[in-house]
Amino acid sequence: MAHAATILVTGASAAAREQAIAALLAISPTSAPGAPGAAEGMSAPAQDLSAVILEGLGVAATPLESGPGLQVVRIAPGCLCCDGNLVLRVTLNRLLRQRPRRLFIGLASSEHLDQLRSWLAAPPYDQLLALSPTVQA
Repeated sequence: MAHAATILVTGASAAAREQAIAALLAISPTSAPGAPGAAEGMSAPAQDLSAVILEGLGVAATPLESGPGLQVVRIAPGCLCCDGNLVLRVTLNRLLRQRPRRLFIGLASSEHLDQLRSWLAAPPYDQLLALSPTVQA
């Protein structure tokens, strides 16, 4: 199974985070930061699916809507490392069953970003995710 190129996106507002993710989605998956490629010996997933996990409530005019090739999921606001760990884990596991090529996680706070990155880099997610540098919106 190919690793999903995973990008954490932080920013001061939900609108800024969603705009940044929309801009990254517009980039070809093979040229996006952290995109898995043949040089890394990874095979492409059966479908060209991108997934987005957004923390908190959406904005009125969101550029991100679920549709063919894009699965968008919102989870309640709260520290995804502490309070929201179980919710994030369940949501992430459900999305990973669909084998997305790219995964974006929009975070309302970067307070525990290092802990969250460590959690995503540990088993079992180390075999499923290819973490890219964090994007600041």
